[in-house]
Amino acid sequence: MNSKACLLVAAMTLAICTTAKSGEVQVPSVLIKLVEQVEVPARQSGALEEVGVREGDMVEAGALLAKIEDADVQLDMRRAHLELAAARKQAENDVKVRFARKSLEVAEAEQRRALDSQKRLSQSVSQSELDQLRLIAQRHSLEVEQAQFEMELAQTTRELKENELELAEHGIRQRRITAPLSGLVTQVNRHRGEWVEPGQAIIRILRLDRLRAEGLASAELLGRDLHGRPVTLTVQHEGKPIEFAGKVVFVSPEIDPVNGQVRVWAEIENKDLKLRPGLHGSMTILDAPQQTR
Repeated sequence: MNSKACLLVAAMTLAICTTAKSGEVQVPSVLIKLVEQVEVPARQSGALEEVGVREGDMVEAGALLAKIEDADVQLDMRRAHLELAAARKQAENDVKVRFARKSLEVAEAEQRRALDSQKRLSQSVSQSELDQLRLIAQRHSLEVEQAQFEMELAQTTRELKENELELAEHGIRQRRITAPLSGLVTQVNRHRGEWVEPGQAIIRILRLDRLRAEGLASAELLGRDLHGRPVTLTVQHEGKPIEFAGKVVFVSPEIDPVNGQVRVWAEIENKDLKLRPGLHGSMTILDAPQQTR
């Protein structure tokens, strides 16, 4: 093998090198990629009432992007509010229970007086009258049970109406298309007045405040614990080198049989959004921070 071939093999198998003194690992070539991107779908069918963003807008997670017409669901929610208010009043109304209990007390008192009178004078109250008073007391006792049952039923109805209100509110939320993450709007597929179906992609968002630097490392480094180690990424920006901080999040266990390398990923913080997907740069994997014991 000639000297040029030897150099080529060395370059392929040692795409990154280690500085013996510092323990740092140099990755001479990395590609900047997206960590997250999403095509935000519609969750209900209907006509778009409004679309509040356009290509190039930066949005925060949870921001309203678009809205599907929801007039019918708004009416359902209004009705659910009214029905719930009525159900709550009914569930809190214990007048029948209190009246039934009071009637029972009166009936039991009359029965006791009749029994006391009979004890004092055996012929003062007939057995038929005692049976009638006993029946009246039992009827009022059953009325107490019935009033309590109706009150429990009213409370169950109130819970049912609360659930119907939650369903109506959920239906309204389903017609609001919100951003699942913070990022840049790069595509708006549907506009106001257009009909959409569930699952249809409406808006595409790219996350730019955190990106991925992906490069190749020698399989010799698999024996090292690279996961979680801090990194410094260097790229050229307007003709000048600029650095970004991050950390290693993934080291592939698969070795390329041709060049003996593995993929290494690091997530890079990009708060000022100067770093863009598709750029190339170099990366230094720093020493793992020493843990205090």
